[in-house]
Amino acid sequence: MVFIYRSLMQPPHAAKLAHQIEIHGDTIVDDYFWLRDRDNPQTMEYLKAENEYTEKVLEPHAELRESLFQELKARVKEDDNSVPVKKGDYYYYSRVAAGKQYSIHCRKKGDLNSSEEIILDENQLAEGKPYFQLGTFGVSPNHQLLAYSEDIDGSETYTLRIKNLNTGELLPETIANTYYSLEWVKDNQTFYYTVLDENLRPYRLYRHTLEQPSERDELIYEEKDSQFFVGCGKSRDDRYIFLTTDGKITSEQYFVSADDPHGSFSIVTPRQKGHEYSISHHQGYFYILTNDNAQNFRIMRTLVEQPQQQYWEEYIAHDPDRLIEGFDEFKDYFIISERYQGLGQLRAIEIQSQTSHYLEFNDPTYLVFGAANPEYDTQTFRFGYTSLVSPMTVFEYDLQSRSKTILKQNEIPGGYDPSQYQSERIFARSHDSVEVPISIVYRKDFKRDGTQPLYLYGYGSYGMSLDPGFSTNRLSLLDRGFVYAIAHIRGGSELGRHWYESGKFLQKKNTFLDFVACAEHLIAENYTSAGNIAIAGGSAGGLLVGATINLKPELFKAAIAQVPFVDVLNTMLDADLPLTQLEYDEWGNPADEEFYRYIRSYSPYDNVEAKAYPHLLITAGLNDPRVTYWEPAKWTAKLRSLKTDNNLLLLKTNLDSGHGGASGRYEYLKDIALEYTFLLTVFD
Repeated sequence: MVFIYRSLMQPPHAAKLAHQIEIHGDTIVDDYFWLRDRDNPQTMEYLKAENEYTEKVLEPHAELRESLFQELKARVKEDDNSVPVKKGDYYYYSRVAAGKQYSIHCRKKGDLNSSEEIILDENQLAEGKPYFQLGTFGVSPNHQLLAYSEDIDGSETYTLRIKNLNTGELLPETIANTYYSLEWVKDNQTFYYTVLDENLRPYRLYRHTLEQPSERDELIYEEKDSQFFVGCGKSRDDRYIFLTTDGKITSEQYFVSADDPHGSFSIVTPRQKGHEYSISHHQGYFYILTNDNAQNFRIMRTLVEQPQQQYWEEYIAHDPDRLIEGFDEFKDYFIISERYQGLGQLRAIEIQSQTSHYLEFNDPTYLVFGAANPEYDTQTFRFGYTSLVSPMTVFEYDLQSRSKTILKQNEIPGGYDPSQYQSERIFARSHDSVEVPISIVYRKDFKRDGTQPLYLYGYGSYGMSLDPGFSTNRLSLLDRGFVYAIAHIRGGSELGRHWYESGKFLQKKNTFLDFVACAEHLIAENYTSAGNIAIAGGSAGGLLVGATINLKPELFKAAIAQVPFVDVLNTMLDADLPLTQLEYDEWGNPADEEFYRYIRSYSPYDNVEAKAYPHLLITAGLNDPRVTYWEPAKWTAKLRSLKTDNNLLLLKTNLDSGHGGASGRYEYLKDIALEYTFLLTVFD
């Protein structure tokens, strides 16, 4: 078995080797199944050949690519600090230095005029490694120890280490195969952490005592249901540690005192399919964010001694027009993160008087979120705010006077004038007359005559809302005449939980049809014209791109699919793959014939046809645990075999990374420069 590869200026063509699956009376033939075998030398040869072809095709535009990289890099502030966050007697912050790829984590004791102490330099940890990603970062309650973890290949499998902050030395224990969760007990000698199973699912919670070999760590909990992930967290008042087990639509939580290094976890309320809840603690009560009889969630409360659901009493009622997304508790105030008419909102409640008010924001479309707020007894609340025209800003909000102070606004080297740009929020009517929000930004000298190129981005899965924030990288497109638009399609939660529910399972096609409707509306309103649009999306957004170009390829000039989830049917049919069983509650289980037929009808890989497609740039990560590299590789191979056009089809696989692409604040800009070079080349 070999793939055909004639020369660097001709694209590689993967060999066809039929692999058959019999299901529901159908025979599914997968000609490129062999690409799943990473140990097969032909697989790596093919991926490398595609990389070489991509580089060769773009070689005539090397000057543009380098120019774009330098342009993007020039907007990166070389020396920069995060806003210091007070925790106990220390102010913690991170900074970046000129020429350095990674963050340096620091602190100062007492006040900000004290001398700086570097507690972890990621640049030293990353030295000599093609990839580096910091995972957990947890300082012990007495501020003398740091537990941190690192991933060096993009697989999201982390190695955990402990550093003595007094001496700078590493403790002897090293714990491999860990995930993102870690919480310290107040004794400063004990912490909880999670580990992965063979399918890279966090399934066990362990308790570790310092200076003990990890082999002797106590197994606290093992989740045997493959549709659930295990994690842990801590209440803001540091009183309780929470054990969480979460599926896509079901959750279950346990709690233990953070004071007791030998305590046993108690359950809050047992899991029930479809019931999602999370807990926080405030002055002897658990507050529960729950969707029980509340599609958009409500908040209940109960005494710690009576955590079971039969004792819950309503604290904030369900609102069918307002989604409750989060709940932060402080000594005298609660902050509720909500979503109303597609926009994020922050609601402050004064606990004693039970009066409340909303923080106000002026942009037509924006992103707002709670920033780092570790202090429990405080009268101020920090939040981050950004919009399509406003750089990221960290505010401190005085909950008594209702005044806000800018602590930091991201600086853009070379200058940025927001008055030169305009943002809008408009609505497109979809196939079933549902109105879909679109966020738009462009230069004010933009001419709305249909001649401008447009970049349309979308996601639309897992209930994730795609909020519009600022991007310095995006300026390189806006300043070259592009309109940038974000489609807030069903499958996300922008307009509430129903927005998510109506874009999943047997209604998944609403996601793709909404995206098409957004493109057609932007054409009808003269923001652009048919054939003058680039679409883009990553992961499940790559599924969106793949499904959309199968439906309406003629609308688009180009498409960028980043680590795309495009082999939906085959992946969901293989229960042994990482994440597959967890995903049944998003896409459906194709063992059920109704779900099988529906998934097969939209799965991008299964619906490639002999027809013309837009110019395509597809990316993959060899070590990606979320969307395995072979999905974009197989899709590329099938498109090459069937498409009838002469448009570009490029596959770029990062052989040193995973789902998030290259690590390092400069390296990832090379990926952006490649994408923009592709776009500007095909739109030239």
